Amino acid sequence: MHVPDGFINAPVSVAAGVAAAAAVAVSLRGARRELDERTAPLAGLVAAFIFAVQMLNFPVAAGTSGHLMGGALAAILVGPYTGVLCVSVVLLMQGILFADGGLTALGVNITVMGVVTVVTAHLVFRGLLGVLPRTRRSVTVAGFAAALLSVPAAAAAFTAVYAVGGTTDVPLGKVLTAMVGVHVLIGIGEALITTATVGAVIAVRPDLVHGARGLAVPLKLRVDGALVDAPAAAPARASAAVGRPTKKVWATGLVTALVLAGFVSFYASADPDGLEKVAADQGIDQKAEEHAAAGSPLADYGVKDVEDARLSGGLAGVIGVGVTVVAGTGIFWAVRRRTTDAPAATAASSTATPVA
Repeated sequence: MHVPDGFINAPVSVAAGVAAAAAVAVSLRGARRELDERTAPLAGLVAAFIFAVQMLNFPVAAGTSGHLMGGALAAILVGPYTGVLCVSVVLLMQGILFADGGLTALGVNITVMGVVTVVTAHLVFRGLLGVLPRTRRSVTVAGFAAALLSVPAAAAAFTAVYAVGGTTDVPLGKVLTAMVGVHVLIGIGEALITTATVGAVIAVRPDLVHGARGLAVPLKLRVDGALVDAPAAAPARASAAVGRPTKKVWATGLVTALVLAGFVSFYASADPDGLEKVAADQGIDQKAEEHAAAGSPLADYGVKDVEDARLSGGLAGVIGVGVTVVAGTGIFWAVRRRTTDAPAATAASSTATPVA
């Protein structure tokens, strides 16, 4: 749902840019409460993973495709404030390097694809967790619903922006119906990708999933053929997990993102995505403008002067993942919460030999 230049007029684009800048500023402050030295690199990886999966358009209807937006995934894995920053970094890299999403529409894209999806997903996710049992299955169920609803919410938000600042005169009722209808289908794909990813991380390192913090999973013991809880052992296991290094998870995630962007993306659907299809059908693309970065060496997710389409797209995907993970990690490392030396000092003093 990358909005190109020319869809929204200048005044509304500027207003959306101000709103997006304010959201990013608030998120930079809020991310300090969500990030530390251990999770900041993982947040950069989440941004790179979203970039990679967004290259994998999947068919949703005749002649229409969709792709992950990533707001729900980011909110669940790293928290809502960091989630807004993750999607914003992805959109910035796509707009500047790959001519995907207009530069004058960057504020619209961040507001619609970043803020709306993250906020919607976070509210739905937390609301469901408040009434469901605190189990891994509940996290998965809540994540599915949050991701599913976040996509049509973004579609409705775009329609609202277009109603105020659209550059063509079209029946807004038809636009809203078409946008929400096709993006409900895309939302199903978003929900499946989100739950699969969150479930995979929870299965290995639940302590790294922001949405699963405080999740109590008691150790099960088999006694006389029946499973019973062993709650006393669970806190020790959870505490041990928190201190485990994250390098293996980070490396596995990065390799996965590189494979998806560098190889699997070649097999993505070539059909227009939901917004492109609706824009063509409803005539809201009549004043679309050529992207200011159309001459970029990586425009349209291909490397300039590389003739082989598979190699060109694969190289562009790998470059995109690399740039996104570096940029994201740098930002998140800069805004992370610093640990103090107090715990170390306390630990050192506790090992000192007492003097009589």
